[in-house]
Amino acid sequence: MDRHLYDRRRFLALTGALTAATAAAPLLSACDTGFGDGNPGGPERGGSAANDVTGSFDWKREKGKTVKALLNKHPYTDALIADLKSFTEKTGIKVEYDVFPEDNYFDKLTVDLSSGRTSYDVFMLGAYMVWQYGPPGWLEDLGPWMRNSSATGAEWDQADFFPNLLQADQWSLTAGEPLGQGGQYALPWGWETNVVAYNTEVFGRLGLKPAESFDELRELAGAIKKKAPGAGFDGMYGIAVRGSRSWATIHPGFMTMYARNGLHDFTVENGKLTPAMNSPKAVAFTEDWAGMVRQGGPPSWTSYTWYQCSGDLGAKKAGMLFDADTAAYFQAVKGASPASGKIAFHPGPKGPDGSLATNMWIWSLGMSARSKHKSASWLFLQWATGKEHLRKAALTGNHIDPVRKSVGQDGAYKDRMRHLPGFIETFETVVDQTKIQFTPQAQFFDATTSWAAALQEIYGGKNAKSVLDGLASDLKSKVG
Repeated sequence: MDRHLYDRRRFLALTGALTAATAAAPLLSACDTGFGDGNPGGPERGGSAANDVTGSFDWKREKGKTVKALLNKHPYTDALIADLKSFTEKTGIKVEYDVFPEDNYFDKLTVDLSSGRTSYDVFMLGAYMVWQYGPPGWLEDLGPWMRNSSATGAEWDQADFFPNLLQADQWSLTAGEPLGQGGQYALPWGWETNVVAYNTEVFGRLGLKPAESFDELRELAGAIKKKAPGAGFDGMYGIAVRGSRSWATIHPGFMTMYARNGLHDFTVENGKLTPAMNSPKAVAFTEDWAGMVRQGGPPSWTSYTWYQCSGDLGAKKAGMLFDADTAAYFQAVKGASPASGKIAFHPGPKGPDGSLATNMWIWSLGMSARSKHKSASWLFLQWATGKEHLRKAALTGNHIDPVRKSVGQDGAYKDRMRHLPGFIETFETVVDQTKIQFTPQAQFFDATTSWAAALQEIYGGKNAKSVLDGLASDLKSKVG
């Protein structure tokens, strides 16, 4: 499930305030962070506690220790907790955990990391949070642990991860520099790709086919809203996409289609970020997106979050959904909603050059740089992201988008998902082209929330160029 009940403005304000308050007196000493020079950074800083682990790899090397985990309430968490007995039997390590709902989960995590209390050794975080938590030195660089064969068993098999997912949690901690270089500040655990799901019943009655271009998608959305009531679907509109004043409105369908059109949020020259959402092509695309919503979207679009979009697809109020595949999955499974059994999946429209670039969300697992039980914590992270647990979670839980290639190719997993038309085919089509399409920088949540507000203004009839020029000018002063 996506995590967007939580107001990211609270997260940003809290993180910013705590970072500023601690700037004069760093929370983390060199020995605590594991970096030899006391500075957060890439994998070669030296001084990692991973260097203390020597000899043959041994799952039992920390027998008798306890690891404390902070977890968000989520189906991935349910699968993990259900399997914790296996970890303790394998390692002799006890796991104590607290689970919080998302409306206060990130408040709890941010306060704990910034305060230096180290209440938790390991925790869930989104890949975007690395951009806030990494630079202050709150996250352990896991790279040295991954490279130490004494600390990491061969069966963990780093090459089995989809490389774009592993790279999403790897960063140099320098604004504007691409992901996939520098320290490994978290590990992918579960993720979501953003695609189109549609109601096969209304498509069949109206003789429609999934859109292969954005122009076709806009036409489809309008046609469904106009014709569906006459085909027995009273009150159905064309397409559900997010519209609330939140960063979460930008990141799923909008950013996916934006990227497929070859567009960027920022350009980077000599390390300096320049907003690019007001380029002529970006303005034209944004006008078209807002037009699609006016023509074929829900009447109360500016209040729409993940939950409204998902719910409307399941309630047969929306003919299509352009969002996280999980948003459709939880409506499509047998008995879950009035539309279950009548939902199919499609990669969505290609860009003008055939691009299927897709944005994603990743739930990741990280370790506190101040943990006093790093070796035991690494064994936990290794197990939680390992083949055995993740295969079990995919077959008996709801890890429906595997982070590991071996799970995605597993026959039992495919059999489980095969009753969902197009799901496996869509996943396999977009997985290699799915990555974080945003430019890494600390003002991410603020910038994208402002972008969502601008999108609402354009939807409401304001001039797109004027609104986006104002947005770009405002953001330039903040991130430049």
